[in-house]
Amino acid sequence: MSLPAQMTLMTVSLIILTVGAIGAPAIWLLRQQLNRQAWALVEQGGQTIQASLSANLSDLSNLAILSAQRPTLRQLLEQNDLQNLQTYLNALQSGSGLDVVAICNPKGQITAQAGQTLPAEACHDPPSTQTLLASGGSDSPGWMLAAQPVEDVGGELGAAYIVLVGSALDQSFMVELGRQSGLEIILLSGKRYIASSLPGGAQDWQTIATQLSAKNELSAGVRETASFVLDETPYFALRMPFEQSDLEILAALSAANVLEVQRQLTRAMGGGIFLVILVGAALAFLLAKRLSQPLERLWAAAVALRKGDLETPVSAHTRIREIAQVSFALEDARIALQHSLEELRKEKAWGESLLETVVEGILTLDPKGRITFFSQGAEQITGWNKSLVIGKHIDELFHLPGSDEKFSQALPEPGGKRTITVALSQGRQATLAITRAHRAPPEAGRAETALVLRDVSDEQAIRRLLGDFLANITHEFRTPLSALAASIELLIDQLPSLSQEELAELLNSLRLGTLGLQTLIDNLLEGASIEAGRFRVRLKPTSLAAVVQDAARVMQPLLEKYDQRLEVRLPSETPFVFADARRTGQVLVNLLSNAIKWSPPGSQIVLQVEFSPTEARLSVADCGPGVPPEHLKDVFTRFAHLQMDNHRAEYGAGLGLSVVKAIVEAQGGRVGVENQVNGGALFWFTIPLATQDSEGGEL
Repeated sequence: MSLPAQMTLMTVSLIILTVGAIGAPAIWLLRQQLNRQAWALVEQGGQTIQASLSANLSDLSNLAILSAQRPTLRQLLEQNDLQNLQTYLNALQSGSGLDVVAICNPKGQITAQAGQTLPAEACHDPPSTQTLLASGGSDSPGWMLAAQPVEDVGGELGAAYIVLVGSALDQSFMVELGRQSGLEIILLSGKRYIASSLPGGAQDWQTIATQLSAKNELSAGVRETASFVLDETPYFALRMPFEQSDLEILAALSAANVLEVQRQLTRAMGGGIFLVILVGAALAFLLAKRLSQPLERLWAAAVALRKGDLETPVSAHTRIREIAQVSFALEDARIALQHSLEELRKEKAWGESLLETVVEGILTLDPKGRITFFSQGAEQITGWNKSLVIGKHIDELFHLPGSDEKFSQALPEPGGKRTITVALSQGRQATLAITRAHRAPPEAGRAETALVLRDVSDEQAIRRLLGDFLANITHEFRTPLSALAASIELLIDQLPSLSQEELAELLNSLRLGTLGLQTLIDNLLEGASIEAGRFRVRLKPTSLAAVVQDAARVMQPLLEKYDQRLEVRLPSETPFVFADARRTGQVLVNLLSNAIKWSPPGSQIVLQVEFSPTEARLSVADCGPGVPPEHLKDVFTRFAHLQMDNHRAEYGAGLGLSVVKAIVEAQGGRVGVENQVNGGALFWFTIPLATQDSEGGEL
């Protein structure tokens, strides 16, 4: 890993650890503070609710006292004038804004009432001052009631009547109470639901009660905190009894705002951390660049020294003292090495003059066969380093593969030449043309044997390749020519007696032979033009659909010959491509010919065209044996062809796919091959799409 990368990585890691050590506790503390504030709001709201309920009860008590002291009410009760009593109660209820005003007779029955309907049990055991009455059913609201006996000044009433005034504990009451406190409120009597400010009412309470029961947080008459989730919104809740009654208040604060603040805080902290990391990484990268640039210059100078460049001074151009000291040391070493090499050049003048006249590898042997000199050319040919071979016997290094004969015994006579195949370093084999001579330098006391080595492996490979190519090309020409000659001879001899079907078959055979020869000749011409450097393509906006259809039509007779089917998958709308139409058709003909050769009779070949925003991708899929994995990388190489037993595609000039690659790349496309999962090979290539800026021309 480079120095800038290491410093950047270390800086980013340090920043992350530092920010994590500071930021994480800060975020945790802020979250705790927000939670504490939320619970404080819940506690404050609970107190407000209790104060509001107490104030409402107090107001009801005062209204009950004022109502019971009204002379008109006492007079109507004395006269038992129920009709006027009802009218009076209606007026009293409407004027006071109460939800209900009722009169309980001494028997504990409701004599008259105005407003909403009270449950019958409200008069059974009326309180002396105030009470909270739970609902009588799921559809009835709870009540906040205040009771006051009607004064019987002269004893005319005979027994005490009681005035009941109250407010219904319904949803509208709870919503108003929740608006004053800023909380959602649920009133309970024990564990029984009375009213709620929540839109869902009793149904919402059932959802909440289920959660609280699951958390063991549903205990009647106990002041406790709780939490629940309603409609995917979390709530902080406080459950508390109201005064000395069996009424319970569940006050809940939505935690959505708190959670949103926490998320915003986390995002802000995360953004700050990312910004710090980004700035720190940039500063670290700049600092590393400041350090690495002079080091890179020193490295380049050291590489130049290793390659023998002793003329260029070594200088780092830096104010960093340590690097400057290394630069001075390298410069001093360069100067010293330059002087030493100058002396060595004078001492090796004779050896250099010899090497200047010979481009092959040269080595010398003493009378015992030990190597005394090993030229650079010999190093390149054999792959052995001079320092490793000097002093070793020639037979320790050079071996004849597949033979027990020693290398020294296979050497030619002095003045002679011989071609020998030897095993070299790392198991590599090479064919060497070896010339042997005796030499006696002025400073030597006795003659040595000099061997001149020339690697002719490539020449031998070219000869073999040329032989194979000529054999294959001869076969490729002979087969269609023989078929053409036979068909023509048959036409000449038996033309009058041939039926229309036989005549069509012979003409089709002539057409197929001509097509094969034309494809082979085109590939030979293209291969020659590529080799000579005269290969050109004429690019212009071209209809790809027309090119595909022409290629399919040309290959149809060959498909019929082998009872094969060609499926062309071409989109209904095909944009123009920037290509050479004739050469693109040649590419398709070569790929389809290969697919026909390798596919069994009766199989299907698929020619598919796909488009992306910038290019068209054409693929030809066959049902043949596929390409062996070890040959995938060489399949587009010149003269490359596969040898498979009992297959009609064994022969070939080895030029078709190399021509395909040259044409596709000259048009700015890519080409490749892959084996299909279900068998067969898929050859593909791409062509750039034509744009408004595309102009025709020759490349």
